Amino acid sequence: MSHQKKPYNSVYIIGISFISALGGYLFGFDFAVISGALPFLRQEFLLDPVWEGFLTGSLALGCIVGCLIAGRIAEKYGRRPGLMLAALIFAVSSVAIALSTGLTFFVTMRFAAGIGVGMASMLCPMYIAEVSPAEVRGRNVSINQLTVVLGILVTNLINYFLADTGPDAWRWMFGLGTVPSVIFLIGVTWLPESPRWLMKAGRHEQAKAVLRKIGSPEFVSNTVTAIEKSLTGEKKLPFRAVFEKSVRPALLIGIVLAVFQQLCGINVVFNYTSTIFESVGSSLDQQLFETVSIGIVNLVFTIIAMSQVDKLGRRPLMLIGSLGLSVLYIVLAFLLQIQAAPGLVSIFVLLAISTYAMSLAPVTWVLISEIFPNKIRGSASMVALISLWSAYFILVFTFPILAKKLGTYGPFYLYAAICFLGFLFIKTRVKETKGQTLEELEDNLIRH
Repeated sequence: MSHQKKPYNSVYIIGISFISALGGYLFGFDFAVISGALPFLRQEFLLDPVWEGFLTGSLALGCIVGCLIAGRIAEKYGRRPGLMLAALIFAVSSVAIALSTGLTFFVTMRFAAGIGVGMASMLCPMYIAEVSPAEVRGRNVSINQLTVVLGILVTNLINYFLADTGPDAWRWMFGLGTVPSVIFLIGVTWLPESPRWLMKAGRHEQAKAVLRKIGSPEFVSNTVTAIEKSLTGEKKLPFRAVFEKSVRPALLIGIVLAVFQQLCGINVVFNYTSTIFESVGSSLDQQLFETVSIGIVNLVFTIIAMSQVDKLGRRPLMLIGSLGLSVLYIVLAFLLQIQAAPGLVSIFVLLAISTYAMSLAPVTWVLISEIFPNKIRGSASMVALISLWSAYFILVFTFPILAKKLGTYGPFYLYAAICFLGFLFIKTRVKETKGQTLEELEDNLIRH
């Protein structure tokens, strides 16, 4: 591209990407809040390893339901109403969790919060991919990961400061989730509908009006032509079309990457920071401080990844990440096994977090939002994300149980092996996707 005026309005696109990515912030919040709250919840509800895993994982089960609902709503009513509903569910469940009196009610409400997170996790990247021009799509979809990471960091900081306020600190930790969800809800009312969805719904003039805000007349006509071409001959495809032979390679890659992003084990570090550092003798204050440093490192390296995802490309980042994690876990497992000093353990935990934040974390979401054909993007993304949340549930549910049986270090040897297998899969099966429009990718990935 030459250095004259860009054919699209960068400020506007980044603005709408950031607002829709606030859904990612909610995901980061819910994800991190459990890490700070677990030490309190163990005492409040007298949790054994099985309940601890289930309470943590109940969010993921809600996310699966959220993905199922989001797909339907997004296809039928548009991306925007789906985002609004997600924000609303989230606000209500945050208040309910904070007020919960028993374990069953708490887990039910955490499941409900998961429905909101699941909807947002599917709709935010999809919406951003659909409003972004090809050359900045990777960066813009990564904004979603950036807000996830900001959600984690801000929540960890708040947890750290709330921890000294007494045994009911966890109620405040969860209740404060209402604030970002209300901001998100207000923001979504300002967003335009996705032009790709409007075209699909036959509302061509509205689609063009949205595209005119995004870019130049030339950009509008090129985008309209490309979308029309990808929608030609499109019937209402049944859900089973996702499993057709022509789509299967892309679907397989989507599912494997989604499952791998979770089973690579890093979320154990996020959700059970306190457990890991307790095993090497850290105090509660130190444990919560570790969650803050994890949040900061996670943020810094996510920003680095965002600047690189459209330059270095998706594939090299995924390869470096999977192999790097495999090596770091072996070292980490060994350090936990010999009860090394908390400071040394902390260094390797932070190295693992930075490796993940630069690679598997943002790139998986970018790939899932772009490797599927337009006709089935909604359904296929849903299948990939349900796989992702199922894998997340398995990971966080099994960790307390495995840690009790094998020692806290044991599971990390397992995650090291999984990362190595992921590396081999990416090396043999995943192609580069940077700098191509969604429609070009469809030609290259599916038809060849």
